[in-house]
Amino acid sequence: MDDLLADFLTETNESLSDLDVALVKLEQTPDDQATLSQIFRLVHTIKGTCGFLGLSRLEKVAHAAENVLGRLRDGTLTAAPDVVSGIFAGLDCIKEIVAGLGATQTEPQGDDTALIARLAALAEGRAAPAPAKAAPAVAPVPEVAPEPAPEAVPEPAEPAAAASAPAPATPEQATEHAPPAHPTDAAAQTIRVGVDVLEDLMTLVSELVLTRNQLLQLSRTHENSAFSTPLQRLSQITSDLQEGVMKTRMQPIGNAWNKLPRLVRDLARDLDKKIELVMRGQETELDRQVLELIKDPLTHMVRNSADHGLEKTADRRAAGKPEAGRVMLNAFHEGGHIIIEVADDGRGLAEDKIRAKVLANGLATEAELAQMSEAQIQRFIFRAGFSTAATVSAVSGRGVGMDVVKTNIEKIGGTIDLKSVAGKGTTFIIKIPLTLAIVSALIVEAGSERFAIPQISVVELVRVGGNEHRNDGSEMVIERVGETPVLRLRDQLLPLVSLDNLLRLHPDQVEQARSDGATIVVTAVGASLLGIIVDRVFDTEEIVVKPVAPILRHITMFSGNTILGDGSVIMILDPNGIARATGVGGGSGADARHAAHGGDGSQHSTDRTPLLLFRAAGEATPKAVPLGLVARLEDIPRDKIENAGGAFVTQYRGKLMPLIAMDGAGPCEARPMQSVLVFADHERSMGLMVDEIVDVVQDRLRIELGAPRPGALGTAVIAGSATDVIDTGYWLTQAWHDWFGSNEERPKSRPRILVVEDSDFFRQLLVPTLSAAGYEVTAADSGAKALALRDAGAMFDAVVSDIEMPEMDGLTLARRLREGGAWAHLPLIALTGRSGEADAEAGREAGFTDYVPKFNREGLLASLRQCLTQSVAA
Repeated sequence: MDDLLADFLTETNESLSDLDVALVKLEQTPDDQATLSQIFRLVHTIKGTCGFLGLSRLEKVAHAAENVLGRLRDGTLTAAPDVVSGIFAGLDCIKEIVAGLGATQTEPQGDDTALIARLAALAEGRAAPAPAKAAPAVAPVPEVAPEPAPEAVPEPAEPAAAASAPAPATPEQATEHAPPAHPTDAAAQTIRVGVDVLEDLMTLVSELVLTRNQLLQLSRTHENSAFSTPLQRLSQITSDLQEGVMKTRMQPIGNAWNKLPRLVRDLARDLDKKIELVMRGQETELDRQVLELIKDPLTHMVRNSADHGLEKTADRRAAGKPEAGRVMLNAFHEGGHIIIEVADDGRGLAEDKIRAKVLANGLATEAELAQMSEAQIQRFIFRAGFSTAATVSAVSGRGVGMDVVKTNIEKIGGTIDLKSVAGKGTTFIIKIPLTLAIVSALIVEAGSERFAIPQISVVELVRVGGNEHRNDGSEMVIERVGETPVLRLRDQLLPLVSLDNLLRLHPDQVEQARSDGATIVVTAVGASLLGIIVDRVFDTEEIVVKPVAPILRHITMFSGNTILGDGSVIMILDPNGIARATGVGGGSGADARHAAHGGDGSQHSTDRTPLLLFRAAGEATPKAVPLGLVARLEDIPRDKIENAGGAFVTQYRGKLMPLIAMDGAGPCEARPMQSVLVFADHERSMGLMVDEIVDVVQDRLRIELGAPRPGALGTAVIAGSATDVIDTGYWLTQAWHDWFGSNEERPKSRPRILVVEDSDFFRQLLVPTLSAAGYEVTAADSGAKALALRDAGAMFDAVVSDIEMPEMDGLTLARRLREGGAWAHLPLIALTGRSGEADAEAGREAGFTDYVPKFNREGLLASLRQCLTQSVAA
């Protein structure tokens, strides 16, 4: 039997069983809105699913029954006995059709005209006689005694069904009526077990793990104990049992997505749209119970994105978008949570339509709406029965989808949020908390209190203070940039958070770490790194994660709690929550992925960028530079700065490093120490002398005004103030004339440019520079990620690529792009440090349009203008 059909039969039979009970309850308590909503959702799901499986007869009957339920829900019809009887008649017909499907795998023939007419009359409030009982649509299938199976589980006998309405066949029963299968058939090797049984088993294994940990803790205090060997064996068995039970509960989320490609295909035909479905993170594993609860919400969200979110083909073409709209599903683990994103690149939510519907439904007044933010107004779409669709169709319009999403997500303690930009699209972000799991965690101590950090978030451990030194001999200590403690780790500034100070366990721990020594746990926070300062690190231990008590759920720094082997109860830290609570570390991974529309490895120039603010040239107004460009911050003694040939230099790490003052006057004679921003690329470095380091902030780096003077890219609004962003390339050329070129005037339009460059330094310098020159820039750090962007449907006006890159070099990338696809005819500009004629010829043979020396920015901008002009003319 087809997997899709088997899943449909299983789910439908379960729904039909629930409907029988719920309809009886509704007839007894007609005002029970919760039961009515449950019935409506179940019938709506049956109708929607069978429509995509091509079960036209079943869809018509379910649609007629749904119309009656819709009248009950909006209050124009009451749950009188004749109405409930009519709905029961519709369900009996559905059972007959489903029974035939289970027996023959095809929809049985039958005439349901009278039944549909009866349901239509009920929906219109007219009395209609019950139709005559029809003959069974499928001849009864002779009973076949099933072969005995040793693993079979006895099931309670079901009540005898009426002669005219055979009981629905489950997939197992359908198998019995099919020709005898081989003993190794997959159906004979599986057994259905209730989720509650697995839940109880998981709880027992969790307690066993805790007991094992306690015994191991005791054994460490008794050397050469006779219990050591049995305990080791018990530990191994417990681990194997734990892994086995976890596997029974965990399934890839791709199992819930396997119906969606066909669903989107049929939707595209029904809606007369071109729709592309992109799925990422299919291997992300979820608890089986969670997976079941999100199947229906995901189906509704994809249908809503296709119907409401994506524009018609002609509208997309008029808006300058690709004709094919995109619906993207993405799933990933983040700390102690699972994040699922459903995004589209459509029109975005229509706020005016939402406002009108809110007013029409009496959900808020004009005065109340005036006081609400755009996000608050958009969240009305989660209200039950809320829909902005003008007509009711087989796809949407009844206001069921988002209500189902919110209800099912909240059942498992999760949350759902949305981000919508007019003309750009909408992203729904589902966050499911980790309610029960066994994970490996690092146990740390701060302020005499122990905490657990999930090891999946831990990148490395770093010891600072206490005369700890780097490989180059410099002392490893904690410094401050403004009010933020930072650590210079491998030529990068790592923002730090003191766990003592954050939780108010011990004051001034950062200062103590300078002299006494401390340990920094470097954790991954989305695409960024965050250092957590702790007093002590113990060991890794497998812990049982218990959910946070309701009274503490508002504290985002904790993802749960656990019991250690010695019986102590400790909290589990969430590095993402710590970053959000402190504003340090770049925010959540969900935000970073939402901002980076280019996918893995790409970064838009409009993302929130870490920026270093400083004062220089005696001016009171701060200036800004992307923090990623700054290799180090140094305070150099005044007597270590020398004048050689009219230029200032200092001996730095065994070499002479040129120092440049922004005012051209040199270091301040009145200060014993000179603050310096060090820029480095490979063996070359340069120091920019400044007056004062002000702060590190995160903001969108969008140049709004042109360069006010040489040495500045332009002016941007940073931290709420107009701030000059320095042209790093200009100042680098003051020290090394061949490092970079000069500025160019901005083109009038904003063409889209993809920069493929593996060098962090050059990539972070080139992106804001091209942005200031008037281009909309996306960056990828490898050729493979550039190809992934192409395959995902991203569109650009030109591609600028380095030649020398690991794994896939620029020449290979150019050949791959020229083989075919949407980018086959784009201008390709090569960047390289090799400027020989033979090198240029090799680049052109590979498919590059032009070949520019890597450090000739003037030549790059000229080449871009020329290539884009020729491309438009062609």
